[in-house]
Amino acid sequence: QVQFVESGGGWVEPGGSLRLSCAASTDIFRIYTMAWYRQAPEKQREFVARIGTDYGTYYLESVKGRFAISRDNTKNTLYLQMNSLKPEDTAVYYCNTYLGTDSWGQGTQVTVSS
Repeated sequence: QVQFVESGGGWVEPGGSLRLSCAASTDIFRIYTMAWYRQAPEKQREFVARIGTDYGTYYLESVKGRFAISRDNTKNTLYLQMNSLKPEDTAVYYCNTYLGTDSWGQGTQVTVSS
């Protein structure tokens, strides 16, 4: 029932940066641990990062130090700042609650290449 709309993806050269946004429809966004996931071509969707209701964070090992997840509860919006992007970061990025709902959005494409 909750809906998510991801945006901010695009093409960037290796070493570049992008900032993704995720707008959530629920008015109780603030009570959920939120997360970013990604799915690369011909691969399964994988967890990327999460942020708790206390703003504590946890990251996939390969993105530590490069990505930063944040949230703005007043706007029901989740963010993912991605720096030092690598070709292996190329994927469609999705947001959802950490525990997961069935309401996956369209995702936003991130392409990292020369």
